[in-house]
Amino acid sequence: MTDTAALAAEVAELQWYHTIELAPGVITPGWLDTREIAGEVPFPASLRGKRCLDVATFNGFWAFEMERRGAAEVVGIDVLDPAGWDWPAGSDPETIAILAERQAGGRGFEIAKRALGSAVERLERSVFDLDPDDVGKFDVVYLGSLLVHLRDPVTALERVRSVCDGTLVVVDGVDPLLSLLFPRKPVATLDGIGRPWWWYGNPANLAQLVRVAGFDVIEGPRRLYIPPGPGQQTVPLRPGLLRTRAGQMAFMVSWKGDPHASLVARPSRSLE
Repeated sequence: MTDTAALAAEVAELQWYHTIELAPGVITPGWLDTREIAGEVPFPASLRGKRCLDVATFNGFWAFEMERRGAAEVVGIDVLDPAGWDWPAGSDPETIAILAERQAGGRGFEIAKRALGSAVERLERSVFDLDPDDVGKFDVVYLGSLLVHLRDPVTALERVRSVCDGTLVVVDGVDPLLSLLFPRKPVATLDGIGRPWWWYGNPANLAQLVRVAGFDVIEGPRRLYIPPGPGQQTVPLRPGLLRTRAGQMAFMVSWKGDPHASLVARPSRSLE
């Protein structure tokens, strides 16, 4: 078996969240394909010489992307055991087991790092564990698709601020209907039923979360859709599907992409 064939066999053993090209002809079948929107994410013009942090790195796409863009050092943090995620009371153990299988103890990141010859360092940390005495300070922090999964997103952002010495780039899920109905007023709905999906708001809400955590928003928010990846099956339109929010979102994500918003912020000088 060739090295490429062996790598493809390893990839096929796992479920993937990120779609990453590991070698010519070897692409991970991710749930989402962030490759298509990488150019839309408002990173600084240059990451050369920067120390960067990827919060909730999962398979590592954004950590590897920052490294590709010239970062001097990239650290990714993640909670490798889904049992340690922010699950609401009464969550279905079967759902937790399904996500644990997808996370696979972080094995996907390890495969991708080895295949790409990457120097990214992954630490097993929650966003709530971030402490400058432990991990130091970072010039650029990327926070992607995480806040909607947290019971207390403001505290998480405050912990991010403690280690951010420059630029914070946030890309997080938004509710498309609230985005349409309330283009300026911060509005969010609370889910928290059976899965770690807590707060879904509009882009104005995302910006307000960042501000009250001690940041100044300097760019955005701007809406974008993350396309479905090859690992996501198209959801057929069937009777009753669009009667629930979960059904509406599943249909939208599989056809158009996952609705998100992006923004850029810096720690507020008034708190220095």
